[in-house]
Amino acid sequence: MTFVLSDEEQMLRDSARSFLAQSAPVAALRKLRDEKNAEGFDRGLWTSMAEMGWCGVLVPEAHGGVEMGNAAAGVLLMEMGRTLAASPFLSTSVLAATAFDRAGTDAQKAEWLPKIAAGETVIAFAVDEKARHDPGVIETRAKKDGNGFRLDGRKRFVATAMGADLLIVAARTDDDRINLFMVDPEAEGVTRTPRRTVDSHVPADIDFSDVKLDGDALLSGADDPEDAYQQILNAGRAGLAAESLGVAEQAFDATLDYIKEREQFGKSVASFQGLQHRAAHLYGELELARSLVMKALRALDETPSQAPIWCAAAKAKSCEVARLSAAEGIQMHGGVGMTDEYDIGLYYKRAQAAGEFLGDDAWGAGEVARLSGY
Repeated sequence: MTFVLSDEEQMLRDSARSFLAQSAPVAALRKLRDEKNAEGFDRGLWTSMAEMGWCGVLVPEAHGGVEMGNAAAGVLLMEMGRTLAASPFLSTSVLAATAFDRAGTDAQKAEWLPKIAAGETVIAFAVDEKARHDPGVIETRAKKDGNGFRLDGRKRFVATAMGADLLIVAARTDDDRINLFMVDPEAEGVTRTPRRTVDSHVPADIDFSDVKLDGDALLSGADDPEDAYQQILNAGRAGLAAESLGVAEQAFDATLDYIKEREQFGKSVASFQGLQHRAAHLYGELELARSLVMKALRALDETPSQAPIWCAAAKAKSCEVARLSAAEGIQMHGGVGMTDEYDIGLYYKRAQAAGEFLGDDAWGAGEVARLSGY
């Protein structure tokens, strides 16, 4: 297992960085925010990602994907974090693609994985029901009803749900086990309520009231659906950790650029020892986070049995460092760091929001302790 990017991954990173700098700069997020875009992302950007093959990064070649693995998906998400690119990549190309791959039947894979790879669908993954992430607290129920099911419950802060044409919903069945169901967001009994978050994204609260589902709505291809459920969440956590690392890296780089240019008392403020100490501390924290993120991504691809603890650790550390990097960036920018004119505040907002999704750093630390036997 190596923490260094392969030649292929470096090429992917370089092409992604160039593309996103041109097609999805921070100005694009500002535009979505100012126009109050109802979906919270740009459909045109999603189409372009599909044309570049990104949407199928976790989709097997047999279903039209490129099957490059979680490390490659993480490379893309790091670069998206750098430009704060708002897209359904994590929810669709990571969470949903992993869901169909791990839990779908052959027929479900054949129907949906090619659509994901082609960028023809946007899928939201609905898990959390409380203000804080707890994947075991699932009160949404799918009761058997003839050959199908009746779904009742509520999900909160479901990413990209306002633009989704399919929902994958975690619900308990009559045996009290957690299973995954495909739900049409336009179905009778489904109500989506947009919730604009501080980072200018638009997740949704979703209510399910006696929603009728066919029997084939159940993702029934896994021998152990709850184990598949955890594998899906781990892939999402590692992906979000990678995005948060990108947020942290760009906040750090932008801050270094600013203090090198800013002059006070006739010299660059970067020469002040106090700022040098803070920058050095941030550099060390970024290296720790980067190692954990790469460990988690490689574990998903190479040693899946080790993935749960590394994904939790990476999610906790990268989100902590993203907040620290952006917060320190605001401080080192001085007064202008508090203004909307400078991007550093947007990085802080994304770090805050991303830190809560799929488990904050406190949850991640607790999960590491639990998996370590404490």
